[in-house]
Amino acid sequence: MKYVLFILALILNTQATFAAGDAEAGGKLFTKTCGGCHSVGEGARGGFGPQLNRIIGRPAGTTSDYQYSDAMKNSGVVWTRDKLAAYIEAPKKVVSGTRMIFWGISDREKIDNILAYLETFQSK
Repeated sequence: MKYVLFILALILNTQATFAAGDAEAGGKLFTKTCGGCHSVGEGARGGFGPQLNRIIGRPAGTTSDYQYSDAMKNSGVVWTRDKLAAYIEAPKKVVSGTRMIFWGISDREKIDNILAYLETFQSK
């Protein structure tokens, strides 16, 4: 019985890891898709878009180095992984009136990969 539980736990952990995305692939996609406006890592700062260090758990529209739209500042959104996934998929559905000019990504694997990459900057 112990072995069955161990194997089951291993399988579930592997599935959770897979579902979380591939940070390396996400980094490449971030550079191509998001990096023109957003930055992450040491020295990241707002540009055409806000910096995204420690984005998960942060209330929308709150970094001091970026001029947010009223829609974003007043959205009441807190960026959870699920909320970010929805925003990456369809920004204007999550924050109506956002200034972000981005049509979205419909591929859930790509979204998970970008989120896995962003999660590597949660402590920076």
